[in-house]
Amino acid sequence: MHTRTIPSTGEPLPVIGCGTYVGFDLAPSDPAFAALRGVVSALLDAGGTVLDSSPMYGQAEAALGQVLADTGLRPRAFLATKVWTSGRAAGLREMENSLRLLRTDTLDLMQVHNLVDWRTQLASVREWQRAGRVRYAGITHYTSSAYAEVEAVVRSEPLDFLQINYSVQEREAAHRLLPLAAERGVAVLVNRPFGGGGLMRRLRSKPLPPWAAEIGCTTWSQVLLKFVLSHPAVTCVIPGSGSPEHMAQNANAGMGAIPESAWWDDKAKAFS
Repeated sequence: MHTRTIPSTGEPLPVIGCGTYVGFDLAPSDPAFAALRGVVSALLDAGGTVLDSSPMYGQAEAALGQVLADTGLRPRAFLATKVWTSGRAAGLREMENSLRLLRTDTLDLMQVHNLVDWRTQLASVREWQRAGRVRYAGITHYTSSAYAEVEAVVRSEPLDFLQINYSVQEREAAHRLLPLAAERGVAVLVNRPFGGGGLMRRLRSKPLPPWAAEIGCTTWSQVLLKFVLSHPAVTCVIPGSGSPEHMAQNANAGMGAIPESAWWDDKAKAFS
């Protein structure tokens, strides 16, 4: 799998990860829970490392923590989660709880989710950085209505990561935020790479265009992921999955040819 550099440290990061929204919101007693071990193994076996969660994802942190503990794979994972509350004391409690649920003493990345009380929470995350409990600090959002505030924070604060939505269907981040992240030396995690879901449902009924084979794609999901990775500011894209098969297919998008952004200029009609 290709890697891209985290600007603040120079550490290489594999370009495909896994988000845990919906797919990992499972109790161990759920019959679908067993498949989550396969999801994590499929990602790591393909060379990926990034596993991203949040307290707002229901049981996802606990599920991910159990899978990593049961499989012994925690050392191979780049483990990211978020703080999603207001107030210093509440934020610290939530971060401590995330460590407990994820069954780890340290995190690779802690992000202020959707900019909720971001000044307070980012200060706490930086305290944890200085103490060695968190390696990287970042912020997240997923909707263009918040981009003005996101831009202001990226301009004013030294950040390691920005997590933002970007896809064929939702391209607004490419106008200002992605170039700004590159300018400021901020790594970018991309959420919602398949848009709002309706795009994938529509594309499933369409045959792949002939040009998909040129870039090594055998599924629409791989095409959409390669579109995201074509932007040079993107460090890693984190499609959600609860299926080992889909995770393996997604991981393959991080291998082989990744065209430059201009290559897509005449491909728009394929997604309509």
